Amino acid sequence: MLQRSTLKFLKDLRQNNNKIWFDDNKAHYQQAKEDFESLVQQLIDGLAKMDPAFGELSVKDCVFRIYKDVRFSKDKTPYKTNMGAYFSKGGKKSPRAGYYFQLEPGGNSFTAGGLWQPEAPVLKKVRQEVDYNFAEFQRIVGKKEFIRVFGKVNGESLKTAPQGYHEDNPAIAYIKLKSLIVSAGITDEAATQPTLAREILRQFAAMQPFVQFLNSALDE
Repeated sequence: MLQRSTLKFLKDLRQNNNKIWFDDNKAHYQQAKEDFESLVQQLIDGLAKMDPAFGELSVKDCVFRIYKDVRFSKDKTPYKTNMGAYFSKGGKKSPRAGYYFQLEPGGNSFTAGGLWQPEAPVLKKVRQEVDYNFAEFQRIVGKKEFIRVFGKVNGESLKTAPQGYHEDNPAIAYIKLKSLIVSAGITDEAATQPTLAREILRQFAAMQPFVQFLNSALDE
């Protein structure tokens, strides 16, 4: 579970996204950071039970900084108003598919999994895998539990079929995707319950076959 004070800090930060306020509230930020990192460690431990390779990850490998890179952004506010962590073999900078949790008060917290805007060589391999093994992919994303928790696979789509593929390909809707992501919301109330880590891990387990399928394209 997360402390209500952690959600309150992020809510207050949204209203006071400037360096002066942040510096004045550095102690509150540190408490929120440590609270979030404690949850991340629980998630690493849980993922390691699903796949021992995740046990090699540290909290630092997974958690994103709260400081924004505003060099190329119109929004010059200096801090993110969420806390996020990405769990993948190799850490948060890995090109592999993985699992994500983002804490953002106001009903904006969520779990997610898959590949978000992968580099072209990675996306090419995944498209080939979906094409070659579409029956298996359909079986994974068509499971009742998968649909109940996540609905469908999402991502920005190309308007036309990528080079080498045709519009009549049965898998074309997925082959056109530039990201392959599933997600599920987490309410503010759920985020402060003792069952939070268990619920996130349950969602991660539901998306595990999907993540493993995507990574199978990269392991060849």
